[in-house]
Amino acid sequence: MKAKKSYGQHFLNSELIAQKIADSLRPEDAYERLLEVGPGKGMLTKYLLEKDLDLITVEADQDMVFYLQKNYPRLKGRIIEADFLKVPLDKIMEDQPFGLIGNFPYNISSQILFKMLQFKHLIPEMVGMFQKEVAERVVADPGSKTYGVISVLVQAEYTGEYLFTVDKKKFSPPPKVQSAVIRLRRRPESLVKKDSNLFRQIVKQSFGQRRKMLRNTMKQFIKDDPLLQTDFFRQRPEQLSVQDFIWLTEEVSKRKMN
Repeated sequence: MKAKKSYGQHFLNSELIAQKIADSLRPEDAYERLLEVGPGKGMLTKYLLEKDLDLITVEADQDMVFYLQKNYPRLKGRIIEADFLKVPLDKIMEDQPFGLIGNFPYNISSQILFKMLQFKHLIPEMVGMFQKEVAERVVADPGSKTYGVISVLVQAEYTGEYLFTVDKKKFSPPPKVQSAVIRLRRRPESLVKKDSNLFRQIVKQSFGQRRKMLRNTMKQFIKDDPLLQTDFFRQRPEQLSVQDFIWLTEEVSKRKMN
């Protein structure tokens, strides 16, 4: 079975790494179901099947679906042939909480994270392999060059850990970049208490012009407001913590209501 560029496939060839990823799950009492995205040849899948979890897999490549059905009979009735980004997760997981895991295709990894946020009420934990640069961005701290939109939006809902780096030689064919595995665990409650849509708009607008100070990027929300002249708005977006963005959202919301 050859990897297909159209699906962004790079098959993991290390049993040790596959076992390590599977063992990174911490379901405890948070969930009993598990959804694997893009199982491919099943290198990670076989270790997930050993877990005391109800495993479902989503695979878009029909050839891989046939391969899995032939080589992993325990997956019978547990493979959904579909594009993960188009799957109604609440329906296929029957509105039950589940862990999300996978050696995620790099070409859609950010979109997978955004879909996770969309269904955060069902996903207490995610363990995933990403391009190293993306993994670093997700868990980045304020002030770093990698801190951005995905950092803020994810960290408002989840706490993140960078677990380990995976060398490109651990894949067939090897990608051009290094990879990394991260774990995200949902916060007991969202840091964003209200107006989550406005929060997302402000974060995206801020980082859309990340070299500009907030007093310039926030004009479309609070134009001609004296608040823009305070020291806070002399900062650039990468200097703001998640809590700072939440405060900013609340201030903008107050002014929109007046």
